[in-house]
Amino acid sequence: MSDNNVILTMENITKTFGPVKALSDVNLSVEKAEIHAICGENGAGKSTLMNVLSGVYPFGTYSGTITFNGKECRYRTIADSEMDGIVIIHQELALSPFLSVAENIFIGNERSSHGVIDWNQTRAEAMKLLDRVGLPEDPDTRVMDLGVGKQQLVEIAKALSKNVKLLILDEPTAALNDEDSAHLLDLVRHLRDDQGVTSIIITHKLNEVAAIADNVTIIRDGSTVGEMYITKETPLDQDELIRKMVGRELTNLYPEHTPNTPGEEYLRIKDWTVYHPLDPGRIIVDHANISVRSGEIVGLAGLMGAGRTEMSMSVFGRSYGSSISGEVYVKGRKVSLPTVQSAIDAGLAYATEDRKGYGLNLLQNIRENASMAALKRMSRNGVMDDNIERKEVERFRTGFNIKCRDIDVGVSTLSGGNQQKVVLAKWVLSDPDVLILDEPTRGIDVGAKYEIYEIIDHLADQGKAVIVISSELPELIGICDRIYTVSQGVVTDDVDRKGFTQEYLMKGMTKEKEVVAS
Repeated sequence: MSDNNVILTMENITKTFGPVKALSDVNLSVEKAEIHAICGENGAGKSTLMNVLSGVYPFGTYSGTITFNGKECRYRTIADSEMDGIVIIHQELALSPFLSVAENIFIGNERSSHGVIDWNQTRAEAMKLLDRVGLPEDPDTRVMDLGVGKQQLVEIAKALSKNVKLLILDEPTAALNDEDSAHLLDLVRHLRDDQGVTSIIITHKLNEVAAIADNVTIIRDGSTVGEMYITKETPLDQDELIRKMVGRELTNLYPEHTPNTPGEEYLRIKDWTVYHPLDPGRIIVDHANISVRSGEIVGLAGLMGAGRTEMSMSVFGRSYGSSISGEVYVKGRKVSLPTVQSAIDAGLAYATEDRKGYGLNLLQNIRENASMAALKRMSRNGVMDDNIERKEVERFRTGFNIKCRDIDVGVSTLSGGNQQKVVLAKWVLSDPDVLILDEPTRGIDVGAKYEIYEIIDHLADQGKAVIVISSELPELIGICDRIYTVSQGVVTDDVDRKGFTQEYLMKGMTKEKEVVAS
């Protein structure tokens, strides 16, 4: 790596939070106009390092040296780093949903004349920026009316408005479907090749690292443990990358697990139809039929918008839908589940795909979150028994290997993988017969994923019926006993292990709804 071509160096960066050392003498070197991936397990320190770089953690709160474009940097705010052309886009997008696309792009950087915003200039420049990111949207469109993939592009347009030289993307595709992910990665390549923009990308999706990165820096437990240089002649060795990330050999991405002999039917959904909550004439789930037995792990495979989450939420206490018809049977008994509490009482649990928005209360600690769905079990005469609560939560902290100082630690301080384990602990503590896990490994690293898979296997071995919704077909193939394919709200196939190929499953996931002739 030529020093003349280096745009960024971070040397011996150390950052502590009280007694905890989050970063320890981390080193990073990035060349101009390259895409540089930073990889590591959850909690390794990747985002912390980028927050140091961008001024989220100001100069003086860490030790070490940052040099950008040949100049030593001592950023005290994000505005300082943005003045030099360093822009960070966090996993949780920083857009105002009720403002327009144009307003979001130039918020804090308004196009004005004599103290008055020039709306014509604002819209005109916004349109040029939207064209640069390949987003043909009206700049007056409210951000809340855009999908997540398009919102990501608005964030990048916002960065371009600040004359970005170094773009930092933290888990940019975590919430995107395959099509939106591919478009975003193509845009990052285009920014590199045609506009000379350097990018740092943090992602757990190793296939994306292999497809887009020029170089990789690996961080483990707050320290730099290696670099990998990628060329056409020397493509990324993903097995070697995983070894460096987790510090151990992962011979398989999925645990060895002998399927259980299916037991009693624990859940059956019959002719289940759900209408959109805001558009009562629109069918989201169309006469769906699924069942799952004790000891089974059953997957729901479908493209974005197929209706898998909506089906699950509507069954779980009618949490979704304006009108619902059909029947639900739990252990052979027809049940009515009009509320979430009635679903819990019937032995169902639903772990949401949005752990931060709906799965956890980020203002509370681990103990309070984990016991939230099991208050009845931990109460005596209507009064919470603190001893039982602590004993039970501590048992799951140990059993699920939740990495924390103690159960009174704020759940917001945990890594994504450990937060997901708290979500699982919360629902397993309610002692359900049926667990519906919606995107249980989204946004977490390969090591934490493996531990989640082990927990799922263990739950099935205990006789639980487990339903897994995932956008990653290899994941469903790796852990499930059966997979239902869902397309346009219709359950199109019930596939056993013998039919587990991505090609076959994709046929069911893309099957068009039959049109009845008039």
